[in-house]
Amino acid sequence: MTDTGRTYLDHNATTPLREAARQAVLEALATVGNASSVHAEGRAAHHIVDEARRTLAACLGVRPEMVIFTSGGSEANNLALRVKDARSLIVSAIEHPSVLAPARADGRPFRQIPVDVAGMVDLGRLEALLDEAEAPALVSVMLANNETGVIQPVKAVADLVHAHDGFLHVDAVQAMGRIPVRFMPLGADLLTVSAHKLGGPQGAGALIADDRVRLDPLIRGGGQEFGRRAGTENVAAIAGFAAAIAEISEKPLPSGQLRDELETGLKAIAPRVQVFGAAAERLPNTCCFALAGLAAETALMGFDLAGVAVSSGSACSSGKVAPSHVLAAMGISDELASGAVRISLGWTTTQEDIEAALAAWDGLVERHKARPAA
Repeated sequence: MTDTGRTYLDHNATTPLREAARQAVLEALATVGNASSVHAEGRAAHHIVDEARRTLAACLGVRPEMVIFTSGGSEANNLALRVKDARSLIVSAIEHPSVLAPARADGRPFRQIPVDVAGMVDLGRLEALLDEAEAPALVSVMLANNETGVIQPVKAVADLVHAHDGFLHVDAVQAMGRIPVRFMPLGADLLTVSAHKLGGPQGAGALIADDRVRLDPLIRGGGQEFGRRAGTENVAAIAGFAAAIAEISEKPLPSGQLRDELETGLKAIAPRVQVFGAAAERLPNTCCFALAGLAAETALMGFDLAGVAVSSGSACSSGKVAPSHVLAAMGISDELASGAVRISLGWTTTQEDIEAALAAWDGLVERHKARPAA
């Protein structure tokens, strides 16, 4: 429960700032210099960025020079698609819009990998697409989906991609801090992470890039980030990012117990509720569900009035409740998908929060049952 007395269960959209990250931001804000300046003040700012780079590198198992700081996950995803040597793009149908939109607009041949009803990428179809594509191809498959929490077989994807001499980008924004994420075991060539999903500040992210990847900068005009991303670094946000990722690396990962209790309660109240992706391995914090006939707008309003913050899926569409391309790709009917609600737990979530969510859901279902038939 937050200081306002409300229950916050929308951690996949953003998670509250950790105290260590807050302190790191405040300390960095007291540093006056530009990290590109050579005087003492500039060197002080540069030191903060360098230390943060080393922290991220150590947590992800990479060398510091592989870390490119960006303004967030969306920018990192856009940059990841700008692999100079890739002649075609292959992207899973359930990727975040910050991958799908630039891929469609790129101009190179673009194909989508379908998923099954559980939300898992079709490896057989990926292999066929790689056979057909102009090589080398750049493939983008997220580690875990932001709406359903479904975890993808990224290592198997990497093996296929590299057997075809391609490049693999993995969006690990939702996975980081919830399941183990290390660069080398995944087999990725590029990896995206974001601060505000970990308890860091909004406005900072990173793209991890292997040495063999040559990137065409998305932002030009300066030599920052080893010439791969121009612009004065957001020193305070980067410092907070590093503090957050360092803290989560020292703590046990979520067990999934609270999520399982939530889902058991949802089904006890409304046995016909459907949990999307339940047949696949999922993040331990994510539950995306729907009850036929109960619109998402109604459910979100009911939860909110009961003091519980949840969402209808991705929070990157100007706050609008729109049809989910993820659920559509899974073959979920428009009618059922239009009622999809996502509850996502985080580092502040307690047993009391789960009870508050279930009480709100109970009230919603009771009102839904009492509604006159159309």
